[in-house]
Amino acid sequence: MTPTGLRGRIRLSAPDVGRREEQLVVEAVRSGYVAPLGPMVDAFEAEVAARCHRRHAVALSSGTAALHLALLEIGAGPGTVVIVPTLTFVATANAVVYVGAEPFFVDCDRESGNLDPELLERCLAELEAEGAVVAAVVPVDLFGRCADYTRLVPICESHGVPLISDAAEALGSAHAGRPAGSFGRMATLSFNGNKIMTTSGGGMLLTDDEVVAERARYLSTQARQPTVHYEHTEIGYNYRLSNLLAALGLAQLERLDEMIGRRRAIRQRYARLFDGRAGVRVFQSPADDGDNCWLSAIVVDPAEAGWSSDELRLVLDAHDIESRPMWKPMHRQPVYARARSLENGAAERLFADGLVLPSGSALTDDQIAAVSTTVDEFLDERRGMG
Repeated sequence: MTPTGLRGRIRLSAPDVGRREEQLVVEAVRSGYVAPLGPMVDAFEAEVAARCHRRHAVALSSGTAALHLALLEIGAGPGTVVIVPTLTFVATANAVVYVGAEPFFVDCDRESGNLDPELLERCLAELEAEGAVVAAVVPVDLFGRCADYTRLVPICESHGVPLISDAAEALGSAHAGRPAGSFGRMATLSFNGNKIMTTSGGGMLLTDDEVVAERARYLSTQARQPTVHYEHTEIGYNYRLSNLLAALGLAQLERLDEMIGRRRAIRQRYARLFDGRAGVRVFQSPADDGDNCWLSAIVVDPAEAGWSSDELRLVLDAHDIESRPMWKPMHRQPVYARARSLENGAAERLFADGLVLPSGSALTDDQIAAVSTTVDEFLDERRGMG
């Protein structure tokens, strides 16, 4: 029987925090900088900017806030279109709606799940032909795999459209020798509780433009004018990261490479587990040398495998092991039922046949063994039924 009850439910990607995080948070509390802003924020911004090869970083309350400010700065608004991958978390699309722009969803390639460059080229050409104003293209680095910026950047440049990189899932990853977050006019990161590293909740806007960075800082602190009283000439937002959470982020950043290594080891274990099993592959593997392996997933061909991803999900759930399908495509979300899209069917197939497995660096060896045993038992049973 598969072991259960190991530290409760086995989660996909629980926060990985320890004594160093506690030490720096206590240090921040004792410093007196408990309210937003302070020396930990400054240090966190500087270290993330250096890690991502950017001149400036602005620490914010979420990755969604970073996307919102980036789109505002780029000039997205009513009467403009922003191209977004359909295979993404809803925040990417929601930020487009926040600024009053129209999200246009474009499908992915089957192997990486990232924005399909050929479809992007076609989409831009069609929008140009109809006279639409495309404010930005926002590729997403899915599950820590950088989008194909080698192809995407020249396409955007040839059409005169800015690129904003949604690297929320990809801190620590790389493409063509450059780190995630270094691509595009601006880039955004997320430090949500389930990400590769966390500040509990938080995010960051990355840019090489000092004016853009200062504008983001201004808008993220309620657009307060530099006067002795509270003066406001435009609408701002309460988007800044607190000094306490920045302390947590600094400790996590120290351990980032270690945590990536742990996640990579888990993905490699899944690769061995499913090796030779008909009709199933580990998603984004083996060409994942530059990935942070944030989430590991499998893709199942039910006709060949003799079982479906949902059948395995139900068995894992019965053993108190969390798993879930990949992102439901945005063009199939009820809230975006009227949005325009350009599809090739890849995102829908990945949603139907993909399954995300426990991937967090905080997983113990016993927990990973429990997942492996449960999967092995499931596969053996299905083989016996065949």
